[in-house]
Amino acid sequence: MKSKRSVTIALIALLLGLLTLSHLQQRRDAEARLDGRAAIEELARADQARITYPDQARPQLALPGGQVRAVRSLLDVPGKLNYGDFVWDDSGAGAGQVWIRIDLARQLISVFRGEDEIGTAVILYGAPDKPTPKGAFKVIAKATDHYSRSYDAPMPYMLRLTDDGIAIHASRVRANGATHGCLGVPRRFAELLYRVADMGTEVFILADPAAGSGKTA
Repeated sequence: MKSKRSVTIALIALLLGLLTLSHLQQRRDAEARLDGRAAIEELARADQARITYPDQARPQLALPGGQVRAVRSLLDVPGKLNYGDFVWDDSGAGAGQVWIRIDLARQLISVFRGEDEIGTAVILYGAPDKPTPKGAFKVIAKATDHYSRSYDAPMPYMLRLTDDGIAIHASRVRANGATHGCLGVPRRFAELLYRVADMGTEVFILADPAAGSGKTA
């Protein structure tokens, strides 16, 4: 009887020991993964321009219609962008088609070349009575010095997205500013974007602004 009890106690002790070792190994593996990711982040930040992610940890960006698109790198933006601010840096970016993602809720435009972000800026968007449409669009017309007859206003570096005139164009991006449905971006940013965007460039506009708000906050 004592022998059986001793064996049972020994088996329980062995099982507990194995469980403890397994837990310690899992913890070490988790710490190693975190250390590895931190090292990758640190290396990516070395150029003070962009954060490059490993294949298994690439950000998945939401697009209209429930789609997602993985990206390899994002610009390392120092702090929060204010009205009129933008960042543009295509150094280290790979090849590929330029595409544009506009997040109305965050008031941000992001420009990508392939899987790498090359530009971002604070935007203006449509007022409540002239909301900016959401969905997937393509650039259907370009003009460096377009002038809107409907609103008697210049639209420099215009990239038209719809037949009824919705476009991305240079604007004085300011607090409490709004548009008639277009996307207003800082002039220099608009010029840089105009240079890389072609006819047919994909533009994704998503997310509703905060309820009751049709202007930048």
